[in-house]
Amino acid sequence: MKKKFILTASLFAAFFPFAQKKIEPPKFNQELATKLGADKYGMKPYVIVMLTTGTAKIEDKAKMGEIMKGHMANIQKLADEGKIVVAGPFMGDNKQNFEGMFIFNTKSKEEAEQWVKTDPSVQAGVFNYEIFPWYGSAALPMYLEHHKEISKENP
Repeated sequence: MKKKFILTASLFAAFFPFAQKKIEPPKFNQELATKLGADKYGMKPYVIVMLTTGTAKIEDKAKMGEIMKGHMANIQKLADEGKIVVAGPFMGDNKQNFEGMFIFNTKSKEEAEQWVKTDPSVQAGVFNYEIFPWYGSAALPMYLEHHKEISKENP
């Protein structure tokens, strides 16, 4: 019994320092926080634009293909300019008729509306939109630089 206790105590003592290791939080980076426009919580305002099903019914597949090609090119242009930080379609049906969303790197709903109106699919009536202010991580735009590293093809 005494040997089991000593063995258990020895094993516990051997591994206890690892269990006690304190994990240090990441160091605050003021330069990066300032560059990204972060507040004291590491957050900032954005504007979300929800693309909804539009009123236009375009049957011509070639015309629709050109509109969507322009839609994708416009997203890329806005992303390259640092205006869009997230864009993508919704998968499956939903009762709100949401088709996709943009998160714009602005706190101005008016500015976001100007940007969304540059989209050929919005101009053609394929998509309508709703605009919402949003508060999220100021680091959100940083994911775009890494996205290019993990995608083999562009849509």
